[in-house]
Amino acid sequence: MATLLQQSGGARVEVVKPSLFSRRIEKVNVFVDIVCLYLRIKMIEESELTKMAWVLSYMQEGVAKAWKNNQLDELSKGESEIEIEKELFRKMRNKFGKTVEEKRKIE
Repeated sequence: MATLLQQSGGARVEVVKPSLFSRRIEKVNVFVDIVCLYLRIKMIEESELTKMAWVLSYMQEGVAKAWKNNQLDELSKGESEIEIEKELFRKMRNKFGKTVEEKRKIE
């Protein structure tokens, strides 16, 4: 798919950037979907580390900010080698994608 996007002028395609992510359960899938599309079209030639830094830069509020800081700490200590589209998004969905019922049980 990436090759197809490059061949068809993918870099010239306008893609919406995500809104800041604060952890709202109903927004996690929308956030991940927008980010995936943006990365595949606009950042296809960037390193995994650059892509991850860009994604994490959108986590500026509340619990999402604390989680982002933990991920950055793990990376700086060499304790985490996240492949952006496999691990980072899986971790985000696991952390923030709980259903409303699960959230109520936790609270």
